[in-house]
Amino acid sequence: MKKPTTTPVPPDAATGFSYSRPYFEELVDTALAHARKLGATDAGAEASEGCGLSVSVRKGELENVERNRDKSLGVTVYLGRRRGNASTSDFSRTAIEQTVQAAYDIARFTAEDSFAGLPQAEDVALPSEQRTDLDLFCPWGISSEQAAQLAMVCEAAALQADRRISNSEGAGVSAQQSHFFSAHTRGFRGGYASSRHSMSVSPIAGKGGDMQRDAWYSSMRHPGDLAAPEAIGRYAAERALSRLNARKIATTECPVLFESPLAAGLLGSFVQAISGGALYRKSSFLLDSLGKQVLPKHIDILEDPFVERGKGSSPFDEEGVRVKARQVVEAGRVQGYFLGSYSARKLGMKTTGNAGGSHNLSLTSRLTRTGDDLDAMLEKLGTGLFVTELMGSGVNYVTGDYSRGASGFWVERGRIAFAVQEITIAGNMKSMLKGIQAVGADAYNYGAKTVGSILVNRMKVAGS
Repeated sequence: MKKPTTTPVPPDAATGFSYSRPYFEELVDTALAHARKLGATDAGAEASEGCGLSVSVRKGELENVERNRDKSLGVTVYLGRRRGNASTSDFSRTAIEQTVQAAYDIARFTAEDSFAGLPQAEDVALPSEQRTDLDLFCPWGISSEQAAQLAMVCEAAALQADRRISNSEGAGVSAQQSHFFSAHTRGFRGGYASSRHSMSVSPIAGKGGDMQRDAWYSSMRHPGDLAAPEAIGRYAAERALSRLNARKIATTECPVLFESPLAAGLLGSFVQAISGGALYRKSSFLLDSLGKQVLPKHIDILEDPFVERGKGSSPFDEEGVRVKARQVVEAGRVQGYFLGSYSARKLGMKTTGNAGGSHNLSLTSRLTRTGDDLDAMLEKLGTGLFVTELMGSGVNYVTGDYSRGASGFWVERGRIAFAVQEITIAGNMKSMLKGIQAVGADAYNYGAKTVGSILVNRMKVAGS
């Protein structure tokens, strides 16, 4: 085995990486070779590097500039059904062999788990099957001065939007990128580079006892896809201003409209409930839901790992298993779970290529029309609560009980009447999912999830 180079040459100065793909391949191959030498029945290794720039400003002044760079080599060793993991940030041959030895020793003294192991060879994404056209790596060659200027423009747009914008918690710009190479003894070899950039601002409206804060941001793989800093600033200001003169409401039961970013959270709760870990531990309110009606017949959920520049896109999952586009929910019925190899074995099923999470989920309604923007959704709400912020993490995944602090707007006859704060909304996720009456065309992408605003037919609202 060729010894890894001690002074790697960057593959391309434009990438900003210190290590090349071929160098990472050498590191991983060295680790796997040493694992075999020690007597491992199976092994996997991954070399990775990340770097980036984060700049924050407040009230027109530079507040913080941070550059990050990290690297790692992780090793997993199997002795039959016993598993050991170890990692290092030292890429020398001695450190690699010591790391493999550490993983091997951990496996020796770990209890046997009959479900542990690498994925089956027939599930592995071969190099010829791995998509290379997803455009996931879009580096942003921005300097700290340029980033600070963008953040200041963003914050200034918020502060100048209205004289009632009295202060700011600051604005920030971040440019991050990483790459990795992974391989294991069941035939997988693969890796890729990716990027994620963002811009955000948090203005404060009002004075004295009536001060309200809100925020907005844009996050994309390609810097050219980010929203304009002026637009981010103005919208954040509008959101903060709209919350002024908020009040409580009397305790009631009513329809609740979740703003699209919050609707993505409802989709996230559904995903967690039908994910392998929750299912085999029997800690899910959607146990044995495969093939069953858990959402209204007008709801579909699609998973697509191959969206160009998608934040949840990937040519394979974290175990090197091939991924594919699929219908997770069709006409309200669950068509598939989210499983990695381990959870699939525990459930007596096959992996779905979701080790590490879901890939670009979109929840849609067959009733949605192109004109169903937020105004149209408010009309469908009629009289009820429009929620724009949630506090706490009050979801019991065993029972499905849901209770969150909330703020937003009281709506009467399809029009916003006044801002609302210091309330709690409660229900049960089972009935909430089945009670989805409409999904807006105001689709919003939040990480790997895209969904419009969601109208739930009835929830309890605790106020004064």
